[in-house]
Amino acid sequence: MKRTDYIDPIIGTVGDEQGESYHGGGKTHPGAAYPFGMVQLSPDTTTSGDNGTGYNYCQSTIEGFSFNHMSGIGWYGDLGNLQIMPTVGKTDLRSGSNAEVPFTKGNEGWKSKFSHENEVARAGYYSVFLDRYGIKCESTVSLHTGLLRFTYPKSRESHIIFNFSRRIAGHSDMQRVTVNGRKIEGEIICTPKGGGFGRGAGGIGYKLCFSLEVSCGFTYRFFENEELLPEGVSDFEGKDLHLLADFDTQKNREISIRCGISYVDIEGARNNLSAECPDFDFDALYKKADTAWENALGCATVEGENETDLTVFYTCLYHALLDPRTAVDNDGRYVNPQGEICKASYTHRTMFSGWDVYRSEFPLLTIIDPVSVNDEINSLLNIAIAKKSSLPRWELMGIDSGCMVGDPGLIVLADAYLKGIDSFDVQRAYKICKDSALSVSSEDFKSFRPKCPQYTKDAFVPHGLSDTLEYLLADYALAQFAKKLGKNEDYEYFMSRASTYKNNFNKETGFMGARDEKGDFVPVKSEYEGYGCVESNIFQQSWFVPYNVVGLSELFGKERTVILLERLFEKADFSRLWNEDYNHSNEPCHNITHYFNILGLPKRTQYWTRRVQKEAYRLGAFGFCGNEDVGQLSAWYVLSALGFAQACMGDDKYYINTPLFKSARVRLNPRFHSCSVSAELIIECDKDPLTSPYISAIYLNGKKIHRYYLTYGEITSGGNLKFILCEDN
Repeated sequence: MKRTDYIDPIIGTVGDEQGESYHGGGKTHPGAAYPFGMVQLSPDTTTSGDNGTGYNYCQSTIEGFSFNHMSGIGWYGDLGNLQIMPTVGKTDLRSGSNAEVPFTKGNEGWKSKFSHENEVARAGYYSVFLDRYGIKCESTVSLHTGLLRFTYPKSRESHIIFNFSRRIAGHSDMQRVTVNGRKIEGEIICTPKGGGFGRGAGGIGYKLCFSLEVSCGFTYRFFENEELLPEGVSDFEGKDLHLLADFDTQKNREISIRCGISYVDIEGARNNLSAECPDFDFDALYKKADTAWENALGCATVEGENETDLTVFYTCLYHALLDPRTAVDNDGRYVNPQGEICKASYTHRTMFSGWDVYRSEFPLLTIIDPVSVNDEINSLLNIAIAKKSSLPRWELMGIDSGCMVGDPGLIVLADAYLKGIDSFDVQRAYKICKDSALSVSSEDFKSFRPKCPQYTKDAFVPHGLSDTLEYLLADYALAQFAKKLGKNEDYEYFMSRASTYKNNFNKETGFMGARDEKGDFVPVKSEYEGYGCVESNIFQQSWFVPYNVVGLSELFGKERTVILLERLFEKADFSRLWNEDYNHSNEPCHNITHYFNILGLPKRTQYWTRRVQKEAYRLGAFGFCGNEDVGQLSAWYVLSALGFAQACMGDDKYYINTPLFKSARVRLNPRFHSCSVSAELIIECDKDPLTSPYISAIYLNGKKIHRYYLTYGEITSGGNLKFILCEDN
């Protein structure tokens, strides 16, 4: 079988309103996608609730297919523009499942029931049968284009509805569309006023331009606010613009639509379309998408006999390679943060879920695709320079939504530089990171870190335990950045700040705690309270000192630390969408299984990591235990399946656990990796890891190593990593 045969995009597609937990599920989409592609052409079951991709496996109707989607996100999502829906017969002029726009004149809408039994999702391909209309719908993609193929029943009343106003978690503010023969072109303008990410709170705005062509002639009328406009109008501007195209499918039952998109201009969309999808050959375009995925998945290949593990592994790798996606047209143009059209020496990218992805996604990408990391750092740096601000926290379309906490852009940049991924303006980057850490606020720079005296003097955020510990990790990463640059005074200063994690330990409770403006601990009744914590509780957040786990254990007491760690895992149900103990469905707990390694108990790392792998990841729509979070949840699995994890960004150690597969190959990149031994790392186990889950010895290039970590340099030197396994501990 090819690697792509194991990809199942249905995994994780449960969203909000599925009845099991308020938190929802993986919130991925099943649609056709391309590695790091601008187009993610996916079906939409709804425009409502916290269904950020527009698709929820638990729903039973489809309202259309749109060309751009986010994957695995909460906060109500964004994008979902240019929605296209085939229909037969008379329908209402609203989808009937869009809660963001009033439905005033119809009853049922144009949505159609469908069955998952008639749904096929593969890498670069999606198809479904619309029960209401008897239409088979197929989609495939390239980097900047999508191709839809609709197979209709015989009918003189076949239609395609083009919804130009649709946007997930809101609506677009303005649409301008021109029809010229079989071509339809236009631009869709979205601002925070129309909603989007955080229903507008994220401040996201962008312009999507499109150029599409239908494979046969049609008659049409525009409609707006559920009212048809006069016939003969071919060029229209509106705030709720749609187009109803009519076809006779008595003889020609197959209708295709090829479309290029651009965030620059219509000319860019045209160029993208002509370069990547010059005709309506659906099968040829799908073959290219499949080949692109097969090549992309070659960055990390595994061999094993467990079909479930293979499916989960390659599907997770697939999700890890969706973002950060390209924001650049085929001709190299993109829109910079000042709104100017420009080109760059790197591929400008978007979709940086910083608080999530710095933990595993970027540690994985630095190994399997360092080019994407270098591109993303340049993209973040470009935005920070333009905005005269800290590196973005949660970036979308060149805008920092401000979502979540900490300084993750700094962490990712510093970690990459320490690993030799440094094709960017290092000195300017360092100054931005330092000014951010020092809470600089001036005409030339504005840090998003707190300006209060408690933070600037004593490095804690009043009433914010999560904020405090996240910033201290960023300070640690910045200290390592400074050290490599020879800035020893800065190194000492930021390491001193990082060491103040101890001041947040509440001796009365025996756990970390939030402090008030006077520095006194805020009273809590239990470590399971969430006061001062972001998407976590005190018990979970208390472990967040990944740069000094040994020092943390001295605060807890070494024996008590192990007891508490065991309790953290023993009381958790890893398959649940939410836990009060170890909670794999959200990021603050990620990588804690490797704390046992650091504390000299590697067998417990091996045991608990395997438990999480097997219980938190499954097949099917409920296969993810929580939000996929733009590749983070998947990247944790991929790294651990290969046999290691980076517990702390800014520290070059990747702590070892038992690999999930008997053999694996990791492709390295000589541009950013030393490859001093080989251009690939071969990972081998002498026995089946599924039946012999414990490590008795490790050999790196024939030499036995007596520690349970590899450095990044050792991994990227290539060669052979061999595990000698045993059945029990």
